[in-house]
Amino acid sequence: MARTTTRRKTVRRSATAGKARQRKPVRRKSSRAQTTRRNSTRTWSGRVTRESNALDLEGGVFTWKDPKRIAASLKRSAEESHRRKAKPYRSALSMLIFYINRAGKNLPVGRRRTLEQAKVKLRKQFGRD
Repeated sequence: MARTTTRRKTVRRSATAGKARQRKPVRRKSSRAQTTRRNSTRTWSGRVTRESNALDLEGGVFTWKDPKRIAASLKRSAEESHRRKAKPYRSALSMLIFYINRAGKNLPVGRRRTLEQAKVKLRKQFGRD
């Protein structure tokens, strides 16, 4: 019997084939730190509007459509509050401005216009024309 030789197939391998591919390490942000910071900032500004130590606001005061009514409510709340640190006018105006700034670009144009008019009415009601 004749002996047959089998040829082995030789596969060319690249220079890096024997080595494991080295990838750049992926930098991942700590999910715990990110969510903690995001949640704390959200709840802080929302909590100020709900539980402000300066004024006891009527429910939904910033959603009303009449600027004069909004201004009157803010004035009443500021004058009745004994926990505020500033004078009534400053406290009422600060709360209104805070709400406008907190809503930011998400505030519809009509609502922003109403709240801006409420600032003017508030100045008039406090006699600061």
